[in-house]
Amino acid sequence: MLVRVTHWITTLCFLLLLVSGGELVISHPRFYWGEDGNVMTTALFQIPIPASRGYVKTGYPYVLPDQNGWSRSLHFQTAWIVVITGLLYVASSLRSGHLRKHLLPGSRSGPDDARSYNVLQRLVYLSVIYGLFPLMIWTGLAMSPTITAAYPFLVEFAGGQQSARTIHFFASIALVLFVAGHLLMVTLAGFRSRVGAMITGRTEDLS
Repeated sequence: MLVRVTHWITTLCFLLLLVSGGELVISHPRFYWGEDGNVMTTALFQIPIPASRGYVKTGYPYVLPDQNGWSRSLHFQTAWIVVITGLLYVASSLRSGHLRKHLLPGSRSGPDDARSYNVLQRLVYLSVIYGLFPLMIWTGLAMSPTITAAYPFLVEFAGGQQSARTIHFFASIALVLFVAGHLLMVTLAGFRSRVGAMITGRTEDLS
């Protein structure tokens, strides 16, 4: 039950983070490496989109509406919800045996079980849950001046706040690709049965 609830909370939060994170990128679509980065600094790379701030020169003759205020607040508040939800998911999956039964390579579940995954899927899910998500959390915290003032090793290990932002961006792209692949696999495996199982907890074929 808790695994299903945390799955859908994470899904909603992912959409909110994607929208708000996109707005933050639009406010300054230039990425750097190290501690400092601004319009006077040579960018590591730049996304070819118009910015929402006039002083960020992108080559476009116009700027987009500045939505940085609400998007920054929504992004960080939603991120903390994801952190708490993720901790609950990990604790629940360990306690219920979900990790051992359905995610660890070598564990067995019935071929008709809507929660069964092949070895490649299990490795990908484990990499995302226990690799990519922690990377997102770490680099997100490394961009927070309040957090890094108390725990400077977070940003030092990343190589600076701008490095953390760049890593965070690429990790976000990886998550988007994972979700796209996840949705494709769900569709190919039977959208109704898979989604129905995640809603009701019943694993019988609903197609």
